Amino acid sequence: MASSSIQLRAWKGPAVLSGGFRPMFLMAGIWAGVAMFVWIFMLAGLFELPTRFDMIAWHAHEFLWGYLSAVIAGFLLTAVPNWTGRLPIVGWPLAGLASLWVLGRLVVAVSATMPPLLVAICDMAFQGALLVALMREIVAGKNWRNLKVVALVALMFCLNGLFHWQAAQGQNVADGIAVRGELAAAIIMIALIGGRVIPSFTRNWLARQAPGRLPTAPARGDDIVSGITLVSLASWVIWPDAMASGALALLAGVANLWRLSRWTWQRTLGEPLLWVLHLGFLFVPVGFLLVGGAVLAPDVFPVFGSLHAWLAGAIGITTLAMMTRVSLGHSGRPLQSDWALTAIYYLAATAAIARILAGFLPALSWMIDLAGTAWILAFALYVIRFTPVLTSPRVVAQRPGRH
Repeated sequence: MASSSIQLRAWKGPAVLSGGFRPMFLMAGIWAGVAMFVWIFMLAGLFELPTRFDMIAWHAHEFLWGYLSAVIAGFLLTAVPNWTGRLPIVGWPLAGLASLWVLGRLVVAVSATMPPLLVAICDMAFQGALLVALMREIVAGKNWRNLKVVALVALMFCLNGLFHWQAAQGQNVADGIAVRGELAAAIIMIALIGGRVIPSFTRNWLARQAPGRLPTAPARGDDIVSGITLVSLASWVIWPDAMASGALALLAGVANLWRLSRWTWQRTLGEPLLWVLHLGFLFVPVGFLLVGGAVLAPDVFPVFGSLHAWLAGAIGITTLAMMTRVSLGHSGRPLQSDWALTAIYYLAATAAIARILAGFLPALSWMIDLAGTAWILAFALYVIRFTPVLTSPRVVAQRPGRH
């Protein structure tokens, strides 16, 4: 069997299949906008999908297991080869993996017309195939250090199965343990990967700009914060209404704010590609503080408004930040901001803030419309700006000739 590097060099087909991030990020961007558009029409009673799930459950599933799974796949299919020195999937095998993701979206949309078991199998096939591909690379490269990231993908796969089982039993899946678990797994992944790359990217950029304070190197305190984060999320997933879970969430919020403060975020305000990463991570502790408030004082802190600090804020902004950065860097383009990137980030931030405020200020119904519109525009602009990048061959820098 030819090695993956030989497969990459030999691949002469569409450029969009020359790297995992290309089809996955493109599909994720399109689906984020389309699914939100459909969701708005469903809320208004103007459209109804033949899905087995209620509106809120479908919305949650297609964000957490639809959009997010494509982003995670694009990131890991790009990052794992760098970690292991191998390249997992290119060409038609990559097209097959992308097709499984599309199959899941179609099947979930018309799930009312199909047996629940068949729906679950079709929807879970993408994550199952992704898990096998990632495990193959981790084992072949003996890169055991990053096995915990693959373990999170395995957890998300299992939680998707639990979601389908709960739905088949007629349970309220939108507010169930599967959705909470998936959301918690996403926040753990942001804390895990973000805690590694954000200070690193910041340090590298600042070192080239001007002397001054640099992000503090990882230390024992970061491990303690990670432990508090993990315990808090586990408690919230299992006992979402327990006072202890609320108290732990507040502690995790303060701890992650302290961690973020050590990354010299204030020195990145002149570079959108950097400050957006810090902004996305900021919504992790904000989410903890609001969720803790929702547990301890539900009359003051509405649950759904609080949860959207994680959903629209931490996940929405961070995934857009990573998709834009990876799309540029791994296609050979310079990591330079432009008006389109800046607009994407501002629109995503507007969507997150408006959605949180909509939960706290229900009388201002236009906040929901603002959040949805800003979200759709952010991803529409991403698709317009990055479709040429994701579907064109990698740019190879020209070396100056000898004179």
